[in-house]
Amino acid sequence: TPGHTSGCVSYVYQNKMVFTGDAVFVRGCGRTDFQGGSAENLYDNVHKKIFTLADECKIYPAHDYKGRLFSTVGEEKQFNPRLGGGKTKEQFVEIMKNLNLSNPSKMHYAVPANRLCGYPDDVEKIMADIDKDKK
Repeated sequence: TPGHTSGCVSYVYQNKMVFTGDAVFVRGCGRTDFQGGSAENLYDNVHKKIFTLADECKIYPAHDYKGRLFSTVGEEKQFNPRLGGGKTKEQFVEIMKNLNLSNPSKMHYAVPANRLCGYPDDVEKIMADIDKDKK
């Protein structure tokens, strides 16, 4: 389910639950302004791959800032203020453009490093390239 970043995935288990990572949160979704992120892709992937699951299918996001552990596909299709309630792709893109979130510290290091997951030599090279580009 790319969109938050290009490497995001969701895992469906026995059509009863889906682990959505940062694609879908309880009443929200992951930001799309990271490297490789795309509001258009996130909308399409959520609507084609997650919102087509049974309404009873439980959604387990990677984390929740309010301590909520899960939701359901039906609840998110109806109540998610960004992706649900009949929002069009155009409306979603506009919402995401106007979030005005501050960048996490070291975002330009963290996302590429996360994508390489455990290859420290490559991470060091990416970080050196980023630092070089900033100068």
